[in-house]
Amino acid sequence: MLDFSFKKHLLLIILAVVSTLLYLLNYFVLGHARDIASSFLGNLAFLPVYVIFVTLMIEQILRERERQAVMRKLNMVIGVFFSEVGNRLLKELSAYVVMCDDLRDRLQVTGQWQEVDYQRALDFLTSHEIRIDCSGCDKQQLKDFLVSRRSFLVGLLENQNLLEHEQFTDLLWAVFHLVEELDTRQSFDCMPQSDMDHINGDIKRAFGYLSREWIFYMKHLQHDYPYLFSLAVRLNPMLENPDPLVY
Repeated sequence: MLDFSFKKHLLLIILAVVSTLLYLLNYFVLGHARDIASSFLGNLAFLPVYVIFVTLMIEQILRERERQAVMRKLNMVIGVFFSEVGNRLLKELSAYVVMCDDLRDRLQVTGQWQEVDYQRALDFLTSHEIRIDCSGCDKQQLKDFLVSRRSFLVGLLENQNLLEHEQFTDLLWAVFHLVEELDTRQSFDCMPQSDMDHINGDIKRAFGYLSREWIFYMKHLQHDYPYLFSLAVRLNPMLENPDPLVY
């Protein structure tokens, strides 16, 4: 700390000496003390403006670097979520979607996808009315899977970085609510239609958030982590038979 303080003061002294020498050189060459004084006062008058400008620029740069650091950490959290829960959950919930073949075709992400392809997929998910029917699906299997991941989901909700990503936070709340709804039911036999409609609504909400966030996640991988993107494409949960092997 002492060495740094000494270097800082030494630098200030050197700069002051250099400035003084330059003004003396100006005086001996031009010989107009009044002009030099006028120039010095003019520069001194603009000094606060310089300080404000530099401060704002540095502050903006630091703020942007901090934002990028937070987003990198958040993308890591999102990646862990899809690795541990999201990919399988997307596959599980797609079984509840009525006439899912069209949806699967729209989400066949490949290495050739461009910005327009991702936007087209998002537009489809936003404008297309997803119909859910849980009557013929294994809700107990879905319940067992989500309950086994409950502590993981709770841990994600405690992550302060998620405050920077409102959509992903909404996704976690939708999934966590679905966990609670399924877990409170001891049996799924003889469910009244009103209760099935309620579960359909919860699944639809979770699937909507999940599918859209998955598109953003795949786009992020393709742009920043192509080696992870390659495996994610091969294990696309919307494929009938995903295969990790490279052919």
